[in-house]
Amino acid sequence: MSPLSNRQEDDVKNIFVGNLDFHATEESLRALFERYGTVNSARIMTDRDTGRSRGFAFVEMANEGEADQAISALNGYTLDGRALNVNEARPKPERSFGGGAGRGFGGGGGGGGRGGRREPRY
Repeated sequence: MSPLSNRQEDDVKNIFVGNLDFHATEESLRALFERYGTVNSARIMTDRDTGRSRGFAFVEMANEGEADQAISALNGYTLDGRALNVNEARPKPERSFGGGAGRGFGGGGGGGGRGGRREPRY
């Protein structure tokens, strides 16, 4: 990778936007942030099974200073009746093989008891 491409990535800032209305669109989110500068992308996170909004998004802005202005101005801003939670996105934690912070295993709880009486096996 050339130093020039690294420099460009350093200026980019990823912003977390929480407490979004479930009917908010990526276009409306982009328009809101474009008041403060160039928006590279606006992605509303959706449930992988239903496709419905999960109520939060990530906005990537090209300039760190503009991103900081947007964060300051929009944190607590009311959009569609909800106060937004806007801050710099934290990097996604590295996932390791072998369980992954308690999400991969456990939690199912037995699996039986779904349909009345169970017939004996012969």
